Amino acid sequence: MVRVLLYLVLVGIFACAAVWIADRPGDLVINWQGYRIETSVSFAAVVIAAVAITTVILWNVMRWILAGPEAFALFRRNRRRAKGYEAIARGVVAVGTGDAKRAGREASEARKLLGREPLTLVLAAQAAQLSGDGPGAEAAFRAMTERTETRSLGLRGLFVEAERRGDRAAAKALAEEAARLTPDTWAGQALFDYQCAEHDWAGALQTLDRLSANRLIDKADTRRRRAVLLTAQAMEDGGDPQGAVKRAREAHSLAPDFPPSAALAARLLAEQGDAKKAMKIVETTWAKTTHPDLAEVYVHVRPGDSARDKLKRGRSLSERSGEDPEGLIALARAAIAARELGEARAAIGKLLGARPTARACLLMAELEEIEHGEQGRAREWLGRALRAPRDPAWVADGVSSEAWAPVSPVTGKLDAFVWKIPVEESRPRLAAEAWLDQGPVEPLRALEPLEPVAPPSNAIAPVPVAPVPVAPLPREMPTLSEPAAEAKTPEPAKSQPAKPALAKTDVAKTEAVKAEPAKAAPVETVKADPSPVEKTPAKPESGRKPVARPTAAVFPLSRAPDDPGPQGGGEPADTVTGGQSFPAQRPNY
Repeated sequence: MVRVLLYLVLVGIFACAAVWIADRPGDLVINWQGYRIETSVSFAAVVIAAVAITTVILWNVMRWILAGPEAFALFRRNRRRAKGYEAIARGVVAVGTGDAKRAGREASEARKLLGREPLTLVLAAQAAQLSGDGPGAEAAFRAMTERTETRSLGLRGLFVEAERRGDRAAAKALAEEAARLTPDTWAGQALFDYQCAEHDWAGALQTLDRLSANRLIDKADTRRRRAVLLTAQAMEDGGDPQGAVKRAREAHSLAPDFPPSAALAARLLAEQGDAKKAMKIVETTWAKTTHPDLAEVYVHVRPGDSARDKLKRGRSLSERSGEDPEGLIALARAAIAARELGEARAAIGKLLGARPTARACLLMAELEEIEHGEQGRAREWLGRALRAPRDPAWVADGVSSEAWAPVSPVTGKLDAFVWKIPVEESRPRLAAEAWLDQGPVEPLRALEPLEPVAPPSNAIAPVPVAPVPVAPLPREMPTLSEPAAEAKTPEPAKSQPAKPALAKTDVAKTEAVKAEPAKAAPVETVKADPSPVEKTPAKPESGRKPVARPTAAVFPLSRAPDDPGPQGGGEPADTVTGGQSFPAQRPNY
């Protein structure tokens, strides 16, 4: 709009000038070097304007001709720069979408078009990191450190790569260098974390002061971290008791609701004989948060006191916390130590009514054993303690501990431990566990003896199948020590196991042997199969009378369907020993 108005104004000015000159006609005479030029004023003005315009046009043309090469080079440079930035834009999009191959291709094109520009190096480093090329990423970040404007970014990238490959020394050195260059960036926090992981409490305190001065962390966080660092220093400063007490008390003043600092300060003061200050510190923290370490220090603040005095302090602590479990546990322990078993049972009963945890069950087991001497009930409560809900503990990064530590054992992070109930294992509840939790176990009653039941006479027992079957004997056979005349054939009892089925020829032979009375014969052969087996009596030794051996019936074996039979061909299928028939035993491979 402004340009249109300006154009209209200029047109109006020229029109007014033309009208003004036309209204005032006149002649213009020029004498120069013998030449005389006479014309009107209007024509002279038109000629002058045309000459001026032509001069301007010619000047611009000459200027364009003279500046042509430089302008062409500038044009090409601008065009390459535009293409390079377009490649960088496409590469950033590829990095954002996780396309490592395209990101690397765009980074190569951008480097070809723009050279070692900062954005080109950044894109190359990101593409290398995305594709897992650690050396390529480190090379790009080192190139960044050579330029002033990208030095901090290069140090950050090298720090990340050092952490990725687990080189803690190199990562710490890079963090220190970056902290000296720009103390108000990520480097201060990274250096603080490394100092805490290495238990460099003095260096961590100095770094914390710099972070607080640069306003990188708020005041509440600064006080908490300082309290934790001072507590850690006091825990490790065993050679200087006074310094340890000073640091622990300062930590307690910075964080009154921090149980480790309060318990440490109270314990150190109690060891020095200042019980009143120790109890005051515990009472201040107990009003904000309860903890078993505080109760332990408070009850045993004077080691030489009697159990009754310790019980009084336990009652006082429990009254301050009301129905809090930690106060009830402290009271129950002090009451058991003082043999006030009724008071202990009342406190444990409140615990079991609220939440029967493992510590409550253990206290109940101890109480049952001391009061009644019942090992059974004590074991029952011990068994319940194994399956009871877990008590609170110090938990950090999935690790639970009974004792507090200033840093996490997994990540090395400061003040990572939190007093809470650990995550319980998720598993189905066993039926035995539910049965044990129902109440006292009743003794089992003695089982009444069962009357034997005779099998029916017409019962048909199945034929047993075994890897190495043994054929049962049809009758009892006499031993070697019995005389041949007394050998009898007893009838099979009803309760005798069922015999395997025999062939028809074998059954006939068996009935023939049963019908014939037993006689003392020196040699007798019974043909039960195509390969008869003869049994000869043992030769009498000198001075002894020969003993007649009874005749033993040999029956073919009933093998299982999958039994391959005897191996080796020349070995007999059955072996007769002492008038009894046993299958030849072979190892099963």
